[in-house]
Amino acid sequence: MARREKDEIVTIDGPSGVGKSSLSRQLALALGYTYLDTGAMYRAVGLFLRDLHIDLDDDQAVAAALPGLDLHLFPVTEEDGDVRVVVNGQEVGRLIRSPEMGMLASRVSAIPVVRTHLTRMQQAIGRQGRIVAEGRDTGTVVFPRARWKFYLEAAPEERARRRVAQLLALGQEVDSQKVLEMTIQRDHDDQSRAIAPLLKAEDALLIDTSCLDIETVCRKMLAVVRGG
Repeated sequence: MARREKDEIVTIDGPSGVGKSSLSRQLALALGYTYLDTGAMYRAVGLFLRDLHIDLDDDQAVAAALPGLDLHLFPVTEEDGDVRVVVNGQEVGRLIRSPEMGMLASRVSAIPVVRTHLTRMQQAIGRQGRIVAEGRDTGTVVFPRARWKFYLEAAPEERARRRVAQLLALGQEVDSQKVLEMTIQRDHDDQSRAIAPLLKAEDALLIDTSCLDIETVCRKMLAVVRGG
């Protein structure tokens, strides 16, 4: 049987704060692809379950709640600058971007029923092709046959510094030391979870973004994708 061609999908994995979201948006716009923000999906589920006061250790309660989740991502545009996330008719983009919601997303992503639910949703979107997907396991679990895979990394201190700058730009008060501690803890949680842990796909290109700006990294990635 002939080997099936790889899917026309770009995956960008890595820990929080390496620039995945910004790079995915720029790359998708440059290529004319759809941007699939899987991290936003897990944050949205975390918010949904929190607002329902669901005990995340109660798998049955989580499973019973998920059918009531109506989650939509709207493509990023140059005007918006970010993907729009709507949960049950409410736009929640700003609500899900705090460090606390990032920690909650890490917990939620370790719940098997949530992981299965969102992976199927993501794969359904991916079947259309021409997408840029970013997250923790897009190149290893969600889209193992993606044509182009990248894994980004950077020092925890640099990633925490970037996150603090983002939050300050949004007018939020922030404790720099707490952000660093949460960054390190989330790395540990994501890398040590039993289901789909954060790791580099064997065929992914590793890029350290610690000393590189977004534009430089984006040019590197575009050169790889456009080169076939």
